[in-house]
Amino acid sequence: MTHRTVYVNGDYVAEQDAKVSVFDRGFLLADGVYEVSAVLDGKLIDFPAHMRRLRRSASELQIALTLDDGTLLAIHRELIRRNALEEGMVYLQLTRGSTGDRDFGYPEAETPPTLVLFTQAKALVESRSGREGIRVATQPDWRWARRDIKTVQLLYPSMAKMAAKAAGADDAWLVENGVVTEGASNNAWILTHEGVLVTRELSHAILPGITRAVVLEVAKALSLHVEARTFSVAEAQSAKECFVTSASSFVTPVIAIDDVKIGDGYPGKVSQQLREAYIVESRRRVM
Repeated sequence: MTHRTVYVNGDYVAEQDAKVSVFDRGFLLADGVYEVSAVLDGKLIDFPAHMRRLRRSASELQIALTLDDGTLLAIHRELIRRNALEEGMVYLQLTRGSTGDRDFGYPEAETPPTLVLFTQAKALVESRSGREGIRVATQPDWRWARRDIKTVQLLYPSMAKMAAKAAGADDAWLVENGVVTEGASNNAWILTHEGVLVTRELSHAILPGITRAVVLEVAKALSLHVEARTFSVAEAQSAKECFVTSASSFVTPVIAIDDVKIGDGYPGKVSQQLREAYIVESRRRVM
């Protein structure tokens, strides 16, 4: 059986030998942030943008990240090389570390953070969901109020995904005050019958998706009109098309919301066009 090589606090080790302290604050308090960078043809997509968001997330939580982007890039590349990863993702987890005990208060500044990276192979370009679309079920958005920080506290998104699967769907869209915030692990979009792309405006309510930002650029290049605003579940259900965006799913059509078909119940032409254009653009952004 082949085991992955992972990175733990400066060392490359076999996954079965990777260890962090039982007192690590990421384990005890979900006191950490993460990033996930997609890999195509053994190269990283939009790496600088992911590192900018990582540094912002860490700064918002006052977690020290002393390694520069060049060093982090070298670690990512070495993991890709050691694991012979051609297509998939590299996950980076950064926690506030461990003082050897449990305390709600932040540890002293000299406490070293914990940095872990690992790879995950996944078909990104030729994925079934990309071809056939996904069905989503709405769930109440019961997450905390700072969703713009990419934290490791992912229990509720996991619960929402499981509730959606129990309802016969593939994923969840989260709803708050009558409007869709985002998917459980992606940004949500609709295409109106007037040909306008709509996605939620950036705020503390949603994660500033790296894929979202690139799709906005791609949409502009395709002369599509975009509005950054909220939309209701009813507006989404009556839309011409719907889709989600994320680093691990690119542009993925949504073909039903709460068992209500979107359009004719098949991936829409604009969603497919955006997916193809995004993949082309992504190959231009690798490093």
